Amino acid sequence: MTCVILSSMRVVNPTAKLGEDLACEYLKKNKFIIIDRNFHARGGEIDIIAVDTSEKEQILCFIEVKTRTSTAFGTPFEAISYWKLRALQKTAQFYKLTHKHLPDALRLDAISVMIKQNKQPEIELLKNITE
Repeated sequence: MTCVILSSMRVVNPTAKLGEDLACEYLKKNKFIIIDRNFHARGGEIDIIAVDTSEKEQILCFIEVKTRTSTAFGTPFEAISYWKLRALQKTAQFYKLTHKHLPDALRLDAISVMIKQNKQPEIELLKNITE
């Protein structure tokens, strides 16, 4: 597997990048507006920040994307650990504090992207992963 170097400090996994791109396309088709991608703060990163406009009230969503090419090491959703979830929550709180103009309603979501050879990618959105 090759990795693309975006800067001297950061290496990007091409499978993860493809999964995030596919997740963004999926979200747009399902009435989400993408606000930001790959937001970094001390101690955490959020893959996609979007506003869900499919509900009565707009909801600011912080979305973790997990991409896999097999389930040999578990499903994509199983890769979201307790510690990853805590880091997501803290980073989401920081983002909301620094972006006050966005909707007040918040939600943490996860997207599973399964990419199998010669098959259409399977994408699943799991809303509100903290409940």
